[in-house]
Amino acid sequence: MVAAASPPPPSSLYSHAVQVDGWLYVAGQLPTDPDAPTAPLPEGIEAQSEMCFENIRRILDHAGYTLKDTVFMRIFLRELDRDFTAFNSVYSRFFLQNEPLPSRTTVGVSALSRGALVEIDIVCFR
Repeated sequence: MVAAASPPPPSSLYSHAVQVDGWLYVAGQLPTDPDAPTAPLPEGIEAQSEMCFENIRRILDHAGYTLKDTVFMRIFLRELDRDFTAFNSVYSRFFLQNEPLPSRTTVGVSALSRGALVEIDIVCFR
C-alpha cells in the first residue's frame, strides 16, 4: 500500500495503489473529485477522461512515480464505439506519440460505478 496516496472512499475495501519491488499497481480510477467524492461526475467523455488521468497523476505523485513510468494501462469505456476517438484525444495529451507508449487494453463494458463513462487502471515500473 502507498500510505501517502489519496485514500479510496471509506466504503471501499481496497488500496488505491500498491507498490512491490519497483512495480506500482494503481486501482481503477473513476472520474470522481477526490476532494468532493460525492459531487456529480463531470459531463462527457473528455471531461471524465481528464479527471481519471488527474486522479492517477495525483496517486503517482504521492507514490513518487510519473506517467512516464506507466508500462500498462487498461481503459473501460461504457460507450466504446461512441467514445473511443474522444478518449484517445485526451489520452494523447498525457502520453505523447513521440515518446515510448505503455501497452494498453481498451474494453467496452455495460456499466461502471456511479454511471461513469470511463475507468482507468495502470501498472507502473521504475
